Amino acid sequence: MCGRARCTLRADDIPRACHRNDVPVRTVHMDRYSPSYNVSPGHNFPVVRREDGGDGDGVVLHCMIWGLVPSFTKKTEKPDHYKMFNARSESIYEKASFRRLVPKSRCLVAVEGFYEWKKDGPKKQPYYIHFKDGRPLVFAALYDSWENSEGEILSSFTILTTSSSSALRWLHDRMPVILGDKGSIDTWLNCSSSSKFDDVLKPYEDPDLVWYPVTPAMGKSSFDGPECIKEIQLKSEGNNLISKFFSKKGIKEEQESTIEEKNSSAETFRIDPTKSLKKETDTEDNTAISSITDKGGQDSKSITIHSEDEDTAKCQCTTPARKKGNVKGAGDKQPTLLSYFGKN
Repeated sequence: MCGRARCTLRADDIPRACHRNDVPVRTVHMDRYSPSYNVSPGHNFPVVRREDGGDGDGVVLHCMIWGLVPSFTKKTEKPDHYKMFNARSESIYEKASFRRLVPKSRCLVAVEGFYEWKKDGPKKQPYYIHFKDGRPLVFAALYDSWENSEGEILSSFTILTTSSSSALRWLHDRMPVILGDKGSIDTWLNCSSSSKFDDVLKPYEDPDLVWYPVTPAMGKSSFDGPECIKEIQLKSEGNNLISKFFSKKGIKEEQESTIEEKNSSAETFRIDPTKSLKKETDTEDNTAISSITDKGGQDSKSITIHSEDEDTAKCQCTTPARKKGNVKGAGDKQPTLLSYFGKN
């Protein structure tokens, strides 16, 4: 869960997104930050954390690697950033990798949105999830530092997840812990009482979280750019199946009718060939003569053959997978961060 995200924020927008507007901000390794529409574990990602050993208001904007590598990992071991890129918030007090980080190694991750895949048999359809008004999402996270055999210090983090909200349950059973306001952000970053964390490590249930389907091509981590968040139209397989059913049914009935007519004609010819030929002649010639000499056309009977309208065989199928809200995906035309921060 939450293995891909979009972070194209400017460096100075990230502390502001975390409501750290009026506090000193120190930066660490921000030269490693490269904005991306398709960030995956193993990439450098900016996080906001408190100053080491400090209880003041100052924070650090620190570019770390997404995918936790615990400090007790052997120095000769090759780090696997996909192993711990998420941590279940319900069990952070049970696992040693996370339990020791809760008191003093909490941090915040700001993104514009994240991706999740809907499984449909062997196929997987990605969706882009974000706030309707364009403001950044802020996730709860934990970080750690590890020293490798060459003496290099590597800082990494993991994003906390929780059970999915009622609105997103159709898509996945888990979602990142979204800190939706300044109060919940302050609690996670600064509060010293772990008993209050239970109040913020919950599913985000507000209706301003929206989504829409995007191209499956963004499943490749090398695929980047605005095309990652461009909305696509999903094909309605149900309509195609219904159309094919009626189409095949019509063809089958027509073939059966033709076969039956041929069989009937063959049987008549076999019994009395002259009768069959006479009937055929009368049918063609007399009809033509009747149409020329008959002056009572208005009184004559007419036969109208009604064909079933193919459109009645079509229907529109809707699923919970459709987007919520009026979302514009093409060309990254979502509400801009400038418009959001301009409100403040």
